[in-house]
Formats: sequence, C-alpha cells, structure tokens
Amino acid sequence: MAGNSRRHGAIRKAGTKKGAVVGSGGQRRRALEGKGPTPPAEARPGHVAHKRAAAAARKGGGKPAANVAGRARKRSGDVDTAETVFGRNPVVECLRAGVPATALHVAQATNADERVAEAVRLAADAGIAILEVPKSELDRMASGALHQGLALTVPPYEYAHPDELLETAQESDRPPLIVALDGVTDPRNLGAVIRSATAFGAHGVLLPQRRSAGVTAVAWRTSAGTAARIPVARATNLTRTLREYATAGLMLAGLDADGQVNVDEFTLAADPLVVVVGSEGRGLSRLVRETCDVTVSIPMTGPAESLNASVAAGVLLAEVARRRRHSRGH
Repeated sequence: MAGNSRRHGAIRKAGTKKGAVVGSGGQRRRALEGKGPTPPAEARPGHVAHKRAAAAARKGGGKPAANVAGRARKRSGDVDTAETVFGRNPVVECLRAGVPATALHVAQATNADERVAEAVRLAADAGIAILEVPKSELDRMASGALHQGLALTVPPYEYAHPDELLETAQESDRPPLIVALDGVTDPRNLGAVIRSATAFGAHGVLLPQRRSAGVTAVAWRTSAGTAARIPVARATNLTRTLREYATAGLMLAGLDADGQVNVDEFTLAADPLVVVVGSEGRGLSRLVRETCDVTVSIPMTGPAESLNASVAAGVLLAEVARRRRHSRGH
C-alpha cells in the first residue's frame, strides 16, 4: 500500500496527511477500537461455567456474578429483535391477548373507527406508550406493507434456560411435565401448543434454537395470552437437553404416527414426563426419535391421515392430565 511499503517511490512524502498510518487500522481518529479483555467464563452467557455459577447462586438465594438483567435474553443464544405488528385487526387482537407491547403508533389524521378507538383504549389501560406519528413514518416502518394507520411494537420474548424448566418441574408438588417441540416452524402451532400445555398442567415448553418458530406476536396471540403464564425455553441442542432431562429421571415420550403404543395404552402418563411433538411435515427427527423412551400414536377412525401438530399435542396432553387425575384419586 502506498505510504506503508518500503519500495522505492512508495514512501509517503513528509507532511502529507493522505493515506493510512502504519498499524493504526486507518486514520487515527477513525482507528479501530479493541473490545477490551475477554470476560471470565462465569460472566459469559451460554458458557458452562456461567451455568454452574447461576445454578449455585440460585441454590444459595443470591445472584450470579454475570449481568443478570441481560441473561434471560442472551443465555440461550437467541438473537431475536423487536417486531412490529401492522394493521387494525392484528393490532387489536394482540392488545386483547395481552401481548407485552411497548408502543402503539397511530398515524396522524387517520380515519378513526371502533378498532382504532379500542386499540388506543387497550394500550392506555395496559400502560403502553401511545405515539401519534406522521403517516410517512408508518409507511417507512411498514416498508410497503398495509398498516391502516396502526402499528404495535413488541419487544423480543425473554426465554428461560432449559435448566430452569427442569428445576421448576422438580420443585412442583405435581409430577414433572414438560412439552418439547422438534422443528415446529408455524408460530400459530407453537401458540396453540403453549395454550394446551398451560391448560393441562405442563411446567414449561422447550424449543430448539434453530429450525423452530419463536414466541412472536403471532404465537403469543394464538396462545390467547397463556405465553405469559408458562415459561418457554430454548435449547442450543435439543437432543442433548432431552438426554439431560432423561438423566434427571424424566421419561421421554414422542408423538409419532407409527408409535410403539397408542394413546389409550400410555401407562407412563403419571410418571415424570417430557412430551415431544414433531414438526408439521416430517414428524420427529431421527436423533430425537431414537432418544425417546417410547413413541405414542393417536388412533383415528376417520379418513384423515394425520393430525396437526398442535392438535395431536392437545390430545396427548389431555390424556396425560386424565390419567394423572385418576392416579391421584386412587
């Protein structure tokens, strides 16, 4: 590079300001700044030492040394960002469902109808900031999508750590029950599963970090607000986490069309249990199926070949709840 090379004719002339300074990463006022020393392992979310420190702090009733405020967001490695819901009906549905929004944007001089009035009232009742903005600002935010003068900003969902689901389940006065999803990519299916898991007494829902729907505004809305009542965790490696749950004493039961037993013969229902639900198309992945202690099918008498993932989860969870009620009665 001219100015840095020792070749004849390439030496920068004295007094010139043009060109890079050797070793600076560019002009000094634009030089690259280092990130500083690497923090200790205990302070790095996701590191095994951080998990141990957090577990020890929970047992001792204290706080881990790392930044606790940001841990729930970062510890599972998720990179979710805030999302914005556009349109009058979607915005009103989110507010009715109690989606934890941070701001309602209303276009100036918009033609108000009952949906706009309801959105403003629900946002005010929930303590959500109401911002009146120019229509051009909403146009920019929507990038061409139809917004109808309303937009709702929803922050990223704060996921629990898989260890917390296990701890919550083990500390309960009921046998542990966790629902794990293997590759369910439709947020509406996720929301419906969260709703069923809450209704039938599950202690939490476990998702893989990759190739899975997340708890977005759509999932929250489909859950009818129950996403606020049950913890949802993300696992970096679903198979490994399921094996850890098995080591802790939980049985793994996977829903599968060709299951080893049908739901009427599911005698493990009253035991500490993880119900594993496969994706909408291919069902359980090979590794997850091999990890399960048993696979369970749902017999059908009609012409349908299979059930929607969330419907199948609801059927099995209802049977688990029935058998657990029966076992307590005896």
